[in-house]
Amino acid sequence: MTTTTATSPTVAPHRRPAVRRPSLLRLTGVELRKLVDTRAGLWLLITIGLLAAALVVVQLVWAPDADQTFANFFLPTLLPVGLLLPVLGILSVTAEWSQRTALTTFALVPRRGRVITAKLAAMVLAALASVLVSLGVAAAGTLVAGATGGAGTWRFEGSLLLHAVVVQVANVLMGAGFGLLLLNTPLAIVGYLLLPALWSILGGLIRHLEGPAGWLDTGRTMEPLFTPDVTAGQWARLGVSLLVWLVVPLVAGLVRTLRREVS
Repeated sequence: MTTTTATSPTVAPHRRPAVRRPSLLRLTGVELRKLVDTRAGLWLLITIGLLAAALVVVQLVWAPDADQTFANFFLPTLLPVGLLLPVLGILSVTAEWSQRTALTTFALVPRRGRVITAKLAAMVLAALASVLVSLGVAAAGTLVAGATGGAGTWRFEGSLLLHAVVVQVANVLMGAGFGLLLLNTPLAIVGYLLLPALWSILGGLIRHLEGPAGWLDTGRTMEPLFTPDVTAGQWARLGVSLLVWLVVPLVAGLVRTLRREVS
């Protein structure tokens, strides 16, 4: 008697679909949301906008009618933005470590370089958006000036817009460089605000440092950007100062962040 043994058909193992890594565009969008998700970031952005508007109001009240022009409204609004927006960039970088979210972030995106690139891209976009805000505030001030007896002149050199973009992007990347280098919010903010200012003071007090200060003091090298015409020598001085205060901290901070153990 022959016994027939039934064999079950072979079932192919279930294959999980491959998980696609998030695109750089998506990561940048996430980092942009992070800039306003925290209470500190949101209020910092609100403060920047209010300060820019307040400067325009002050000019409308106190400046002579002939000085109430679009260019004169636009340029002063760059100052509070250039000072405070880099602090937002520092918070974006250092919050991952101070709030202990770096472990989650780098677990979801193991390639840290992609995360850092997205953060830097988000900061650059924020800087570009700040220039648009300054343009909008200046336009509102010009309309009010024209309606209330001020000059209300719209004449504006296109080079000033380019210079404004360079100033804001450079400032926010300097903040990011200090954040990546120190990975500590208070230290990075103090370092970003204090060290260049201290160098500027020393350059004015010590005669032997006056020459180098002309090349390394970002306060001096960025000053020509608030005028329509910048010479080749002035661009060279700006490049040297940004090499010291932007490129070196950014590269050193990137190396440190990529190698630091996440705990």
